[in-house]
Amino acid sequence: MSAAMEVSADVQDGVSEEMVNGDIEEDADGLAELSKDLSSRPIRKAKRLLGRQSPGKEVAAEGAAGQAKKTLPPTLAKNSRKSRDGRGRGLPKKGGAGGKGVWGKPGEEVNEDGHCQDSHDPNYDSESEEEYLIEEIDPEVTLEELERLLEPAVLEYYENNNAQEFVRSLEDLNLGTKKPKLVEYLVSKAIDHKAAHCEMTSVLLSELYSRVLHHNDIMSGFDDLLGKLTDLVLDAPHAPEVVGKFIARAVADDCLPPKYVQGHKGKADCKNSEEAISKADILLNQKHGIVRLDNIWGTGGGIRPVKSLIKRMVMLLQEYLSSGDIAEATRCLKDLEVPHFHHELVYEAINMVFEKSTDRAAEMMVKLLKSLSNAIIVTQDQLNQGFQRIFDNIADICLDVPNAYSILDKFATLCHKEKIIDDALLQKVPQRGRKRFVSEGDGGKVKNS
Repeated sequence: MSAAMEVSADVQDGVSEEMVNGDIEEDADGLAELSKDLSSRPIRKAKRLLGRQSPGKEVAAEGAAGQAKKTLPPTLAKNSRKSRDGRGRGLPKKGGAGGKGVWGKPGEEVNEDGHCQDSHDPNYDSESEEEYLIEEIDPEVTLEELERLLEPAVLEYYENNNAQEFVRSLEDLNLGTKKPKLVEYLVSKAIDHKAAHCEMTSVLLSELYSRVLHHNDIMSGFDDLLGKLTDLVLDAPHAPEVVGKFIARAVADDCLPPKYVQGHKGKADCKNSEEAISKADILLNQKHGIVRLDNIWGTGGGIRPVKSLIKRMVMLLQEYLSSGDIAEATRCLKDLEVPHFHHELVYEAINMVFEKSTDRAAEMMVKLLKSLSNAIIVTQDQLNQGFQRIFDNIADICLDVPNAYSILDKFATLCHKEKIIDDALLQKVPQRGRKRFVSEGDGGKVKNS
């Protein structure tokens, strides 16, 4: 029995060894053939899937498959309330209040009071609902808008001197609390301009009073202006004196109460403000101060009477004949600010040549007219008009200056030589008519030829 078992064990051992050796050989041959097949195949680069949400980053195949699974069919995506571009968080659009047939966000019905003011709402009842009014709101103008609107309006006012038009342009604006800024802007703008513009600004403030501005607005505007004098002095050193004149003129025009100056006297925050208040106090306390303040800026331009302008021009020419300073005469003429009245200067200059009747006076007047003409201070029209006035009045002038015709002819020739007047005007120079006695047969009459 034992011998049989030993024989079977030996047989099994031999069979198992043979089977194992055979399998190993077969596996080795299969691996060799597989390696040959892999080496013969071409190597291709794997495709990379890029995601939409973050450009430049790769998305795994699982992520791309997940996104593909989430894509809805066209029929379902059309009526879906969720985001269609794949970038949303999966929440309904507009918080659930968007889409056809939706009447608002969920939960809004809790705050519904039963009243409806929309006539297109099915719940609207015209009889049960109360009437409501819609009020139009006029917003207050901002500081930037006010400055942008005032700049062209002020410059236009300086040109046409029409205060009523300026006031009408402000009536459509809701100034509100910006009214003091209007006073501050007008005065600070006038500081950089001439005295004539300061006079126009004072007149404008009196026109704005009681129509656009109240005396409290004007007081607040001057308070703000006094507080900014430190900055204004950097550009205009004469600013304290000018502001003091404006305050005094406003008191004289009843735009400011007299207590305004007394209330600020000795209480100024800085030296410049104190100087302005002191200037206003001195002007108000001088003898006949209120009357004199009407001409605090002087009278210039078309405001001056014609007789005053003529007198100033005559004095200007007399001073020029004494000093010979053309620059000073030009400055005085420009200060008069009457370019439309320069023909009077030409007229008075030729008259003065008649009065002096000297070559020196004629030559000096030619130099002055040539300088003014070259600088285009006196235009050619004004020159022609001045000469034409002399031509028209030469008969009367000849009564006082018998040789006026010869002086005028000589002076006109000098002016033509210097190209002050043209040939056409030179031809219009009048000549004295000759008187002669004819033969006795004519009755002894004197004839003019």
